[in-house]
Amino acid sequence: MKTYCFKGILQNTGWKENTGFTVNNEGIITDISSFDPQNTSKEIIDGFAIPGFQNAHSHAFQYAMAGLAERHESTTSTPDDFWGWREAMYQLALTMNPEQMEAIATMLYAEMARHGYTNVAEFHYVHHDKNGVPYSNLSEMGNSLISAAKNVGIGITLVPIFYQKGGFGQEPNDRQRRFISPTIDEYLKLLESSKEACKHYQHANIAIGIHSMRGVEPSDIAEIAKSGPQDIPFHIHVSEQLKEIEDSVKYLGKRPVEWLLDHVDMNDRFHLVHATHLTDDEIEGIAKSKANVVLCPSTEGNLGDGLFPLRKYQESGGKWSIGTDSHIGLNPLEELRILDYGQRLISHKRNTYSSNQQGDSGMYAIEMATKTGRKAMNNFTADFFKVGEPLNACIIDASSPLLATASTKNLTSTIVYATDSNMQLGTIANGEMIVNNQNHTKYQEIKEKFAKTIDALKNR
Repeated sequence: MKTYCFKGILQNTGWKENTGFTVNNEGIITDISSFDPQNTSKEIIDGFAIPGFQNAHSHAFQYAMAGLAERHESTTSTPDDFWGWREAMYQLALTMNPEQMEAIATMLYAEMARHGYTNVAEFHYVHHDKNGVPYSNLSEMGNSLISAAKNVGIGITLVPIFYQKGGFGQEPNDRQRRFISPTIDEYLKLLESSKEACKHYQHANIAIGIHSMRGVEPSDIAEIAKSGPQDIPFHIHVSEQLKEIEDSVKYLGKRPVEWLLDHVDMNDRFHLVHATHLTDDEIEGIAKSKANVVLCPSTEGNLGDGLFPLRKYQESGGKWSIGTDSHIGLNPLEELRILDYGQRLISHKRNTYSSNQQGDSGMYAIEMATKTGRKAMNNFTADFFKVGEPLNACIIDASSPLLATASTKNLTSTIVYATDSNMQLGTIANGEMIVNNQNHTKYQEIKEKFAKTIDALKNR
């Protein structure tokens, strides 16, 4: 049994001061109770515990190219947009072996943990060997990602991706050879192998993933949604780029989300990644279906995708979570700020985040990112911290000047809007303090393996 005592913990109903957790050997909370700070022999952590963040969208291998696509040479013939960036991504995807994938993912997940993430949905599509031949173990690369999460100590939802086409009605190109499952049956075999791989780590589980409507024949998407497993999340990229929408209209006569709403019976297990460009009818349709949107503000900004219509979506009752996608940014609080500020800039108003918490934008942001993010991991627990559930917490330094002087009324929004990564003191995942004083417990070992891998890849 372990006990963690904090200056305060954030529950759905607000702050509970001088409160601690007792967890058993499996990291499950067995007690949540207050204590007298003047009359206790327990060690008190000078921090505020908020629920561990859920990273609802990750491509781990892309961490190795973060910051490398920012040289915009005027003489190059490669377009300076998402599609040009994609070519650089393809080249990276073609280079790494399973051991290198694991080293990169382990470094990434350790950095996620340092910033307060305790769970990740890994949208994984680098399946085959460098020649595009499936490994004898179909989930060889997936195993590497699960091992990385296990080594770091965070939870992982492995989302093996069905990737079939090179575009609407187009055969895949050679640079996509590591991604491809040509048929539904081949994808289901990959899904089953990935499900078996998850059994090797108690904090791993599985979800269905479709790369995009341009990446899979739409009729096959509808069939997977109807006939595939119904008790796990369903993730799909959709409507990220304007060209994608134009191509969809030419091929299908409908926009991507419009087509999904007409052909797929969506519910709250569906997670539409990006959904950047929507009509009012699509906004209303997603919200009405109870499907969720996964937003990745730092990546969407970096790639020039556009701004999701968050205000209208929320007015319709839409639910959303956050992810770090290409990992150009890793701080969940920054993701929440970027998301909010983008809306403020186009609306010229400041109340982006609708809220039932007396107008507390910070509370609303954490609540939405937590609850909807958990659903992306197939976790429907609504309580931030609950007896019988694992203890996953991001610990914010209570001694930092702004937080040390904040009232509980203003504390949550101060954390969301006025902190930086230096104020993120530690992270508890599944009852274990895996990050303490801003360092992962295995940081040096993980960093050394990562450096050797990058040196071998010679891409940085």
